[in-house]
Amino acid sequence: MVRPEKKEAVAEIKDKINQSKSMVIADYLGLDVAEMTELRSQLRDQGVEFRVVKNTLASIAADESDMEEMKEFLTGPTAIAFGMEDAVSPAKVLVDFAKDHEVLEIKAGVLNKKIMNAERVKALAEIPDRETLLAQLLANMKSPITGLVRVLDGNISGLVRTLNQIREQKEAQ
Repeated sequence: MVRPEKKEAVAEIKDKINQSKSMVIADYLGLDVAEMTELRSQLRDQGVEFRVVKNTLASIAADESDMEEMKEFLTGPTAIAFGMEDAVSPAKVLVDFAKDHEVLEIKAGVLNKKIMNAERVKALAEIPDRETLLAQLLANMKSPITGLVRVLDGNISGLVRTLNQIREQKEAQ
């Protein structure tokens, strides 16, 4: 007989799996309380939910969410970072944190219901954040217009200089 607390925990994990834009599965063994608190704070600042999970309950939730591929990474001490707002944030924060704290091991990630290995999670972390991408897009969209304005301005300036020279020649005669 399954206890109600376990059913509730499975339902909560399942909801987070289904609602998240991305997830990163990590092994946190070796992090002390202060480091875990720092990590949770950094994740919370980015709108990422971080949860230490029991592997059996997470496996059941993965089965119910049609994410059976996740189960192979649910071994040992497991924590999952759920990116609810931004798909890149969990990977970015955990990869940056793992650079300073080598005991944090990234096992895998999930993006659009597809499993990624640790290397792909690290590659995902290299993608600029949303605001930077929007700024780059705007700059690229603005570039042709700016070039057109410069070309038109150059033609008008050339015409004004030519007319000015003609006027000066007529005044000199």
